[in-house]
Amino acid sequence: APTCATCHMSRTKDLPVTHDIGDRIAWNLRAPVSAKVDSKAIEKGKKVKPWLQRRKDMKSVCRSCHGTNIVDAHFEQLDTFVVTFNDKFLIPAKKLFVAMAENGLRDKTKFNESVEWTYFYLWHHEGRRARHGAAMFAPDYVHWEGVFEVAHRFYIEMVPEIREAIEQARQNGNQQGADKVAKLLDETLASPMHRWFKGAKPPKAWRPSDDDNHGFNIMKERMKAEAAAAREQKD
Repeated sequence: APTCATCHMSRTKDLPVTHDIGDRIAWNLRAPVSAKVDSKAIEKGKKVKPWLQRRKDMKSVCRSCHGTNIVDAHFEQLDTFVVTFNDKFLIPAKKLFVAMAENGLRDKTKFNESVEWTYFYLWHHEGRRARHGAAMFAPDYVHWEGVFEVAHRFYIEMVPEIREAIEQARQNGNQQGADKVAKLLDETLASPMHRWFKGAKPPKAWRPSDDDNHGFNIMKERMKAEAAAAREQKD
């Protein structure tokens, strides 16, 4: 079986040896919300190796052992998973977590409140496992050790903790802060990806009976558009 160095550092028939282990990686899967590895540099006006070129290099490595169809399908699946994961869990969770601090529903001391541990586990433990599992052909880490636990952490732990903090804030006289966070929580749970939790039907693209490959084709078109935009930017 290949080691980490085999794919991320070693020479192939098309690529030289590299000691930059991020040279062939397109996503930052470590952050609370994943982004393409060149996004921060671009925001700062810096020029770095574009994520699309890094992806092409990694695909070249993969094709040393695998067929083109398998390689292309894997990275389509990875991109779709990361974007969906961001949109469904990581971005809403971060917005709620930040809103709690901004509106006085948690204090400035780190890790002295339950919701802070919950949020950390959500993105840092289960969230990282799921994303790296998707990148490494590890379905058990994507699902049972990843998204399954992320969903439990979000719906069964974080949401009740936020609701409890809202009620506590109201009891303490922070009605305005409580109302703002409550509004954001209600909007989140009423959104297409989460409304099932309150008994409503999810959008057609997220139902098992969907004829659009369970929404995968919708996300695939989004990925193609992003890749095309990246190519135009490079040109």
